Order: sequence, then C-alpha cells, then structure tokens
Amino acid sequence: MSFAHSDTDQVVLALDFGGTKTALTVADARSGTRIRDLTVDTDPDLKRAVGAARTLLAGREPLAVGVSTIGIPGPDGVALADNIPGWDRLPLARELGEEFPESAIRVANDVKAAAAHECASGALAGCDPGLYVNLGTGLAVALVVQGTVLTGRHGASGEIGYNLRDLADVGRTDRAPLEDAVSGRALQQGLVTSEFTRELAFHLVNLTIAVDPERIAVGGGMVRSWKALHDPLRAALDAAVPRPPQLVPAAHPYDAPLLGALALAVEAARPDTSAP
Repeated sequence: MSFAHSDTDQVVLALDFGGTKTALTVADARSGTRIRDLTVDTDPDLKRAVGAARTLLAGREPLAVGVSTIGIPGPDGVALADNIPGWDRLPLARELGEEFPESAIRVANDVKAAAAHECASGALAGCDPGLYVNLGTGLAVALVVQGTVLTGRHGASGEIGYNLRDLADVGRTDRAPLEDAVSGRALQQGLVTSEFTRELAFHLVNLTIAVDPERIAVGGGMVRSWKALHDPLRAALDAAVPRPPQLVPAAHPYDAPLLGALALAVEAARPDTSAP
C-alpha cells in the first residue's frame, strides 16, 4: 500500500555520515528550505541516526532521503570507511530503504556531494575545472569538470589520503598513507603546524599542476584555521604552479556535504515529468 502525502507532509530528509558525527536535516521538499537540524554521534548500526531522523520528522514520512557518507557507498558495503567499524559490510542504501520504505533513497560520497553543492551554488560555481579540497577528519578532494564531479572507475577519484608520502613508500603495502599525517585526525591538538602545511602544500601543488583548476575551494572543519592554512598554501602555489589558481574557502565549509545530500533528496522528490 502506498503512502499518501498531504501538503504538510512534503518534506525530505538529509543525512551526512562523518567519521565521528552525523548531521541531519529535514527540509521542505519543494524549496529545500531547512526546517530543523540535529547532530548525533556516528554509530556503526544506524540506530542512533535513524532515531534522530524520526525525532526530526515528527511522525512524517519523507518523500526522499539524501545521504552523504565518508567512504565509497556500494550495494553491499561502504568501502574506505575504516574508522566506522563494520561499514565495509553495511548496505547503507538498502538499510535506509528498509527504514523508510516509502522514500526514494540517494547515497553519495561526502566530498563529492560537497563539491557538487559548491559547484551548483557555492565557491566553485562557474569554474571549469574546479577543485574541492576537504580538510576534515580525513583528507580527500573532488574534481569538477564542466559542471560534473568526476567519480572515477570505482568511485574513488580524489582519495588523495592514500597518496604516497616518500620515495621509500613505492611498492610497500605496510606504509603510512598521507591521511595519517595530513588530516584533522592527525592534528590531535587541533593546531596547524608548519610541517603539516608543508606536506599538504607538496601534494596540493602537484595536483594543481596536473589538473590546472581555475579555483581551489577548501572545506571541512579545518577551515576554522583558514589564516594558518591559506598563507603557506598560497605561497606554495604561487612559487611552483605555472598558472596559479584562486584559493578560497568553500561557501559552506562546514556543512557542504549535508547540503549536497539535501540536494540529492530534493532532486529525488521532484515529480517525474518525463512520462506522457
């Protein structure tokens, strides 16, 4: 039996699963206007997130659920999400579909969802190509070309947290990846150091030379230390890149992944006008 939505039930739900926190919002399905937000600790079995969602929904059923998550969501698990135990075996879209059977479910990687939002209405609007850099609990980037976020063959494009750090890393399987040294998780005290910015600049300069972006937008929790990040990164780009790009904070540095998930939900909730 299908669920009949009245005008007051026209809402969508968006969730952003981070390594430590999950952000949620319920919004108007037509305009995308956020009605109420909530943040809870991320848990491996979704119970806390689903409970928070039910609190926000207040008895309503969403037309659609948009999700952004760390890692690469697939039909049988979320790859590259090692800091959430068991997520490699969690069929995220299917589990949420069982919790919200009347809702369209859309799931995307968090950094790519954030880049799509910044491209549509943020710091990367009109940029071709544009580069989104996420400096949060983890480290990743997303490349936007002609308004499209590149996903790669396996959905893993931009996972620079796995970059080699040294020539001695070549061919090793027991190496420490870049994310272990360059991420919010790596800075236990939350202070941006010169060593941190030098290593980040080394990889960002090489990536910029390869891509030649018009603009680099930086998002994530570490943007709170933008002054400490901007000056050494700006200097490194200007010194080494043949045509240095603009370097700016993201328009929504802290909640672009959630806004990207919300955009997925709003799009999924729109009536299908293709049928005759």
